Amino acid sequence: MLTLVAFVVALGLLIAVHEYGHYRVAVACGVKVLRFSVGFGRPLLRWQRPSSPTEFVICALPLGGYVRMLDEREGPVDPSERHLAFNTQPLRARAAIVAAGPAANLLLAVLLYAMLNWSGLQEPKPVLGSPVPGSLAERAGLAGGEWVVGVGRTGRETLAVASFDGLRWQLSQAALSREDLVLSVSDREGGLPGRSVVLPLSELDVREADAELFRRIGLMAPWSAPEVGPVMPGGAAEAAGLREGDLVQRVDDQRVRDGQHLRALIRGAVGAQGQPLTQQWEVLRAGRVIDLAITPQPVEQAGQWTGRVGAYIGSPPAMTTVRLGPLDGLVQGAVRTWEVSWLTLKMLGRMLIGEASLSNLSGPLTIADYAGKSASIGLSSYLLFLALISVSLGVLNLLPLPVLDGGHLMYYLWEAVTGRSVSDIWMERLQRGGVVVLLALMSVALFNDVARLTG
Repeated sequence: MLTLVAFVVALGLLIAVHEYGHYRVAVACGVKVLRFSVGFGRPLLRWQRPSSPTEFVICALPLGGYVRMLDEREGPVDPSERHLAFNTQPLRARAAIVAAGPAANLLLAVLLYAMLNWSGLQEPKPVLGSPVPGSLAERAGLAGGEWVVGVGRTGRETLAVASFDGLRWQLSQAALSREDLVLSVSDREGGLPGRSVVLPLSELDVREADAELFRRIGLMAPWSAPEVGPVMPGGAAEAAGLREGDLVQRVDDQRVRDGQHLRALIRGAVGAQGQPLTQQWEVLRAGRVIDLAITPQPVEQAGQWTGRVGAYIGSPPAMTTVRLGPLDGLVQGAVRTWEVSWLTLKMLGRMLIGEASLSNLSGPLTIADYAGKSASIGLSSYLLFLALISVSLGVLNLLPLPVLDGGHLMYYLWEAVTGRSVSDIWMERLQRGGVVVLLALMSVALFNDVARLTG
């Protein structure tokens, strides 16, 4: 039920904001708006102010909306109202009305990000976990436990890092741009940078900002203590006598650095043919050192064997509240909106030329799933989800597809360059082609949704 409510609220809000952008600018340009509709199908609620010509409607199917304006192309217009019709407006007014919808979604994203910056977000501290063996981070000399104070790209100023999430964002942006990233690190919180570490991200052939990217970089998670969490009944951890709260100090002859390192040691405790390998663990329990023999259970995943002990490994990472002032919060909201928009465009471009998989496209089922999950975590997570979807809606509507706002803006660009509008016959052809492309994209997205939810 929460998933459905969160999904409907998200769609309703984002569609209403998008259509309000069209409506508000249309009214400001002197265009008569006949109907403002959120959703399609049977009207559930309708109202109209006595002094307004606009009927406001909420319909049963919340998968879109529209603003119907007076327009000679859609029906006869009284000569006395011809100056109020959309099609009689100057080119700049028509372009502004069309662009106002996506712009409203992007402005909403700026506001949502700003609100989160003002209220404060709980995020993991920028402390590095153990790097993946053989990764860029390990080769650069990182060992885990370093505090990241700042990051900088070649020829740019160093930016302060407030959280691990902020660090991951900088890593993904630099990797997708194929630029090296310089980390300024310290050995303690609040300490001055002790040294600089260069991550040669330009060496990576990056196509997607996914888990594999961070595995190749080597920075998968923030630092966490190598502590045993809840133990599942019937697992290898319970059989060996492990208890929640045990702090693992050594595995065989290796000192355990953190939870990430311990998880890697567990995964590797399997022979090439899937035979289990026993490990000797040294754990600290209530001030006493205890030696235990652990035999992780072999599990086959994607044709490879990995070890599992049946317990949560690693303590929750240390958290910090990231809060910004009124101006800084607004500026960072605009910056984050721009960065997410640019990342979205780059991913779409790479999918278009085959450098990124079409499996990245998500449809309504995945969006509904994430809406429910984010809402169950808390208000901040749900607002982050709304901001991300609002950016996506704004960017996608600006794509030059004839059925989208971006397609109409392309028509107006043609009109501005040539001095004449697109002919009716070409308009019809382009609209049909746009519908075909849009239906194909929707089909792929829906297929991906079903594959994710059933896979």
